[in-house]
Amino acid sequence: MPLSNVIPNNPKILILSSDTGGGHRSAAAAIVAGIQSFVHGESYAIRTIRAVEESHHLAAKMVAVYNWLLRNRQGWMKYYYWFINRFRPDTREFFYKRTVGYVAGQFEKWCPHVVVSVHPLTQHMFARVLKELGLAHRIPLVTVVTDPYYGFWKGWACDDVTLYLVATDEARRQLIDYGISPQRIKISGMPVHPKFDFPGEQAAQTARIALGLNPDKFTVFVNAGWEGGGNIPLIFRELVRGELDVQAIFLAGRNEELRGEAEQIASEAKFPVKVIGYSDEVEKLMRAANVMISKLGGLTTFEALSCRVPIIADSTTEPMPQEAGTAAMVAKSGAAVMLQKPSDVVPVIRRMIDDSKHYAALRAATITLGIPNATKRIVEEIVSLIPEQATANAEALAERAA
Repeated sequence: MPLSNVIPNNPKILILSSDTGGGHRSAAAAIVAGIQSFVHGESYAIRTIRAVEESHHLAAKMVAVYNWLLRNRQGWMKYYYWFINRFRPDTREFFYKRTVGYVAGQFEKWCPHVVVSVHPLTQHMFARVLKELGLAHRIPLVTVVTDPYYGFWKGWACDDVTLYLVATDEARRQLIDYGISPQRIKISGMPVHPKFDFPGEQAAQTARIALGLNPDKFTVFVNAGWEGGGNIPLIFRELVRGELDVQAIFLAGRNEELRGEAEQIASEAKFPVKVIGYSDEVEKLMRAANVMISKLGGLTTFEALSCRVPIIADSTTEPMPQEAGTAAMVAKSGAAVMLQKPSDVVPVIRRMIDDSKHYAALRAATITLGIPNATKRIVEEIVSLIPEQATANAEALAERAA
């Protein structure tokens, strides 16, 4: 397959993501922000694509099923997980023949110097096309694994990935158990956007004021996630029924029906509630919060921990298989309280308010799980694989611009 005439010298980075939930999208955005913040980002051309759903309409249906389950039937996610791990559509000839044109087209149109995957269904297709185009030795494929603990998708593991960047030693062990050479794995931490850095109490008060809330009152952030749904509406209903001296923020995600339901529930609350639909500024909501109620998704969890926000974790339904390790480790660290049934939410929050030592211990534990400067480490590893001439050109352009 012919390539565009010449690969330009200025560094180009292609990021492979998908809108299966919000975590992969957040990881891609964190890497983009990291390049802009920690290297001469203005001289890099970065393109992020939704590589799964854009590749073929059948792949798009798989994404739609995942998001429907995330919103409506989280307890069924284990069956989806089993199906994908058992039949491995990302490695099948059936899907390869239907996606190869799209994948090859990304190289013909974009000609990247490095490809970065943040999704478990993209490694094999892109690695195979790189080999068939004769580019595998020239264009490194880097995988940033966004599931931080043992028990994640088999699709992450591909023999043709140049470098793996993982969050923890547990994730490293999982890749090794899947057959990946230890020499190709580095522990770098989770790709959390720099905007989730802990802002300090003054910034928290400012964030509450911006939301029309009391700057000094204990604030509960109820996060229904990217798709909105699961058990969070049930927990929110129990929270509203409680006799608590708090204020709350409810994030409904992309679920407008849930937003309407939440507004109706909030109208019955005896304390102030701010209901929000989809937001690209979740960091402002976390910044305003004293505690977050959420399921333990990998990126959301580490974003909250980076903001020093303890978590009340929805474990009323068994965690999704790829998130079970996160749930176990966060609970073990003491940074989260595992909610076994919705009615427990009121006494859990009441204890946080009444027992300052208990709450202080939860907040202190948020510091223990993340690797400092993780996104900077990830970006530096990615940029180090770009050819020296392209990097030198980027630095020269940045110096001239300065």
